[in-house]
Amino acid sequence: MSGPLAAPSSQAQTEAPSASETQVSPPAAFKDPQTPIAKAIQAHMSSEMPEGLVLYYGERAFAPVWFNENGLTEDAHLAIAAMAAANDHALNPNNYDPLGFIKRSETAQSEEEWAQFDLDLSVQFLRYATHLSSGRVQPNKVNKALNLFPDRPDPQTLFENAEQAVDFGAFLESLAPQTDNYARLKRRLAQYREKAAAGGFTQVPEGEVLKPGMSDPRLAVLRTRLAEEDIPGAADHTGDIYDGALVEAVKLFQEYHGLETDGVIGKDTIAQLNIPIQEKLIQMELNMERRRWMPDDPGQFYVFVNLADQNLKVVRDGKTIHTARVVVGKPYHATPVFSDRLEYVEINPYWNVPYSIATKEYLPKLKQNPTALNGKSIRVFQEGNEVAPTQVAWNSYSGGNFPFRLRQDPGADNALGRIKFMFPNRFNIYIHDTPSKSLFARAERAFSHGCIRVSDPFALADVLLVDSDATPGHWEAIRDGGERTVVKPKVEIDVHLTYLTAWMNKDGSTHFRKDIYNRDKVLLEALRTAMTQNL
Repeated sequence: MSGPLAAPSSQAQTEAPSASETQVSPPAAFKDPQTPIAKAIQAHMSSEMPEGLVLYYGERAFAPVWFNENGLTEDAHLAIAAMAAANDHALNPNNYDPLGFIKRSETAQSEEEWAQFDLDLSVQFLRYATHLSSGRVQPNKVNKALNLFPDRPDPQTLFENAEQAVDFGAFLESLAPQTDNYARLKRRLAQYREKAAAGGFTQVPEGEVLKPGMSDPRLAVLRTRLAEEDIPGAADHTGDIYDGALVEAVKLFQEYHGLETDGVIGKDTIAQLNIPIQEKLIQMELNMERRRWMPDDPGQFYVFVNLADQNLKVVRDGKTIHTARVVVGKPYHATPVFSDRLEYVEINPYWNVPYSIATKEYLPKLKQNPTALNGKSIRVFQEGNEVAPTQVAWNSYSGGNFPFRLRQDPGADNALGRIKFMFPNRFNIYIHDTPSKSLFARAERAFSHGCIRVSDPFALADVLLVDSDATPGHWEAIRDGGERTVVKPKVEIDVHLTYLTAWMNKDGSTHFRKDIYNRDKVLLEALRTAMTQNL
């Protein structure tokens, strides 16, 4: 054959698919194949092919997608090249066999070989597009705490859009997340790979705690190490005293890694300095996958909580207008990942004690002392009626037969503080104030039962309820009045609880965070399986 669509030999025209191939019975709406190649493609379609892909071929009378009488089309070359460069997106090119397709295109002879080539390339292109646009794994199948369900491309729509694209190269680029966050992390990943190829990061020897004003023979190595990670100011330091620009550079390094920004180089800072660059590359690749799970459009007005960072930001019209520290769930009570919508803000709220806390924490105390709730403003209710704690035979109850509801009255000692931000969900997770303010000063803030405690919650209320035309101090005045008050926002506000352990900010700073919930490890194992099993 001089080309894949050249006139076939009589032998090729009469060959039938092997008995091992499961043919697809075409729906009546399918157009009849008009050429021997088209007939061969129809004959080689199997029941294992995605339905949408079968429909796409059927509506085009099973004409080939990726080649014509002159050989591979330009789109085919571009698609294969994109799959070969999948590592740029932290994907595994071997999942899509681009080199295999190049070789097959050079050796294929019969209609059957070309037909199978076309179908295989379509299947692999669909796999590549799916991985690039929505991830290699489905989050909720990897970890039930990840309540994310990214939209997978519909095969028929994907191929129709590809066919109609005026610029196929631009179409390929559009498959990846179209967000600045993804693009920045992709760019930084490439830069870190170059650093790794050049030798990685210099190790800083361990030694005594290094504080500003001290001298230390490790300063030259420290300057080199910080400069390798592009920490501003490190290279400006001179001399043998740990001071000035070098201290400020260390503080930036600590900030970028979620450490106490005190400029003191103790064991935690040394440990972060000596993390191998390969581990950071893996961390960045994992977060490329997480970014693929996220929608390109998070909303016009939204709250974004990064659980790994233990920080919250409010974004409106693409600009961050508020940031705050938060306390998130302990590892044993890990806060789940999901998105919802803010429905109301409650000032001076009751705290309805969760059943698990009531039975696991308060019931043992009440068994020992029926007056254990005194001074806590917690009341006991049974079937809607209040009962006196001292009149209950607490030793008769356990977690399996506990008929009571505990409710704490509004006030300064309320576990929810003086305000909560509600986006009702099946996890019973929300954002709230807390009477325990000291925890916000810590670098690591995973101490709650799962809900999110926010610092300066009334500043957050001012930002989220700004459309309610309240005068400054209005919500605090309601708080001080003591009356329970519910306020609904006048505009739609989305809430995104996320888990990101590596990202790059607009200012060029690259951030890494401790994997407090061990989710990096779980995701890494899932991705390694995906890479090797050619999912």
